[in-house]
Amino acid sequence: MNDQPLNGPDAPRGCPVAHGGADGGAHGGASGSASGGADDLTRLYGPDAAIDPHGIYARLRKEHGAVAPILLEGDVPAWLVLGYRENRRVLDNPRQFSRDSRIWRDWKEGRVDNASPLMQMVGWRPDCVSQDGEPHRRLRGAVTDNLQAMAGRGIRRHVTHFANKQIDAFADAGSADLVVAYAEYLPMLVLTRVFGLAEGEGRSLAVSCAHVIKGGEDALVHNDRIMRILAELTERKRVEPGSDFTSGLLEHHADLDDDEILNHLRLVLITAHTTTSNLLARVLQLILTDTSRLAGLVSGQLNVSSVVEDVMWNTPPLAVLPGRFATADLELGGLHIKEGDLLVLGLTAGNLDPEIRPDAGVSLYGNQSHLAFSGGPHECPGQNIGQAIIETAVDVLLHRLPGLRLAVAAEELTSTASTWEARLDSLPVEFTAQTTGV
Repeated sequence: MNDQPLNGPDAPRGCPVAHGGADGGAHGGASGSASGGADDLTRLYGPDAAIDPHGIYARLRKEHGAVAPILLEGDVPAWLVLGYRENRRVLDNPRQFSRDSRIWRDWKEGRVDNASPLMQMVGWRPDCVSQDGEPHRRLRGAVTDNLQAMAGRGIRRHVTHFANKQIDAFADAGSADLVVAYAEYLPMLVLTRVFGLAEGEGRSLAVSCAHVIKGGEDALVHNDRIMRILAELTERKRVEPGSDFTSGLLEHHADLDDDEILNHLRLVLITAHTTTSNLLARVLQLILTDTSRLAGLVSGQLNVSSVVEDVMWNTPPLAVLPGRFATADLELGGLHIKEGDLLVLGLTAGNLDPEIRPDAGVSLYGNQSHLAFSGGPHECPGQNIGQAIIETAVDVLLHRLPGLRLAVAAEELTSTASTWEARLDSLPVEFTAQTTGV
């Protein structure tokens, strides 16, 4: 510990809470823009954060500017990057802002335990998102090569099959909740086919992925369950390879070892499902709360991609992206960041930064410079597959359910946020009842 007074003029100006001992306690400290203990900092988790994340981002921007001190689950201190330009700087400069959490000071010095649910999102793993430089290129190459191969092997056919199967379950009722009955599970059902998993695993895996992203003590149990299923899948595919993503990783010339294969299966499964299911729900919400868009899609005058683009700007599927670690003392957004500090990237906040969007109501159609897919060397490699799932899922739904309309007032729709995302709670609709199998 530094002997200087914590709040004096010469106080260390690093992460917003000066740390206690290995028990994880946080005590009063100083930052580039605020001082005080954990009670003075905004928690980006818990009941308050679940209700109004946009309000939190706006308040933090007003109080601190483009970068703000916050607390993550377990009152772990971090910096939340709110500015668009500042997010771009972090994303585009891995030498200054590494993905390798082994340099994270709070973890190295014992204040964050490996059993913390936070480690499911920011902890180091032998996968491409935890690496930089050549190790990252080798591992990412294996992932992108196989995602591209999968994109050419009937993704839209798989989506059409499972979308129709999902709709068959409620088409004759004349009403449904499109979150629970459609968006929440459809991407995972498609991924079971892509991975070579049994279709019956789809729903329970979707639940486990949601728990990992949400955090809390259940995250560890559900992550273990996912890893167990994927380990069994890997062993089966060694004996019975096929034209699937798992077999492709096993056979790739990058020669991934067992841990690398398993962790990349986990990475793609969790991120592809959770982001695509959230995005699908938000796209359907926008279509159903804007009758002109719905009419345009039904008539063929509008395509789904333009709706997806608006959602990417205003409600990206990941609101906050974990995590980057400062490789040296540096300045960001006018604040002093210390080597080993954790930064999390406010993708939603950056997209709504008034410095680049003084009027958030103006359409940005054709402008794809949003942050929703991350950026830099770690930009999401599965964008085309996600887009194919969304477009096909919407097309099938509109074709199958004539008269589709929102069953409640738009302002009655609610969302629940965790640190990393804000998910639509429900999307009740009505439509002309159909005979299943049409």
